[in-house]
Amino acid sequence: MATKKAAPPSTPASPFTSRDAALRKRWQSCQPGTPQAGSTGRFVDLSHFDPAGKPFATGKGKSQDKARVLELAGELDGLQNIFYADRRYKLLVILQGMDAAGKDGTLRGVFGQMSPLGVRTVGWKAPTETEKAHDYLWRIHQQVPGAGEVVVFNRSQYEDVLVPVVNGWLTPEQQQQRYAQINDFERMLSETGTLVVKFMLHISQDEQRLRLQERLDDPAKHWKFDQNDLQVRAQWHDYQQAYAHLLAATHTPWAPWTIVPADSKTHRNLMVATLLRELLHNLDLRYPPGDPALEKITVV
Repeated sequence: MATKKAAPPSTPASPFTSRDAALRKRWQSCQPGTPQAGSTGRFVDLSHFDPAGKPFATGKGKSQDKARVLELAGELDGLQNIFYADRRYKLLVILQGMDAAGKDGTLRGVFGQMSPLGVRTVGWKAPTETEKAHDYLWRIHQQVPGAGEVVVFNRSQYEDVLVPVVNGWLTPEQQQQRYAQINDFERMLSETGTLVVKFMLHISQDEQRLRLQERLDDPAKHWKFDQNDLQVRAQWHDYQQAYAHLLAATHTPWAPWTIVPADSKTHRNLMVATLLRELLHNLDLRYPPGDPALEKITVV
């Protein structure tokens, strides 16, 4: 008689929360409302979220916040080691935001101490001709994490409901259709053991101007500047509106959004690291049981 194959583990009921009431309240204050499945016709007013805010600061000054980021990065390295060994889950972290919002800086500051064996980064750019020949989620699905793996997306599938929307390449009906498709895609990932963690790095227009000018003023940073950055900056308000609609439409129970105030680089890293540490703790990770026979082996 054939044995029944065990189903893949489902994610915990509430990984996107905290056992600590104060931390839970701060986390909820940075989310675009109550997660809903496929909410349409709403938008998130980003003016209610202060990009210069520091809700996760230690209250002991910038130097202490930086020290705490380093401490958390070390903790995340240890948790990622158990996550890799446990192999019951997969973790997909999405970093989305306007140009100069700090996606690269978050990767260095939060994930820089993790072992390359279990962490992979994917930076998304305009699709190639091969990618355009398929549906827009085809290339995304190829890069999602495997068991025990952490994958960080620098930009993501959400570019396909930002750039085409701002430039008028999609009808309103196609826009809503893509929201639904992305929600279904993320739900499928969630139901097969992937935690989808989405951070929108929320930067102010003034802070973006300073950071773009810094890139122009420093020859060592010229490689980070693209002439197209100025065109996108000129469409700032259109992009804010596109974000307002996608955040509402894709803030789901299985893949909720967190809006991260990103004018402060230190606070941005502190907040992302704090929430990732909390999420991994919620999984009650464990090392797999060892082989009893190993206890009788002596290396000579």
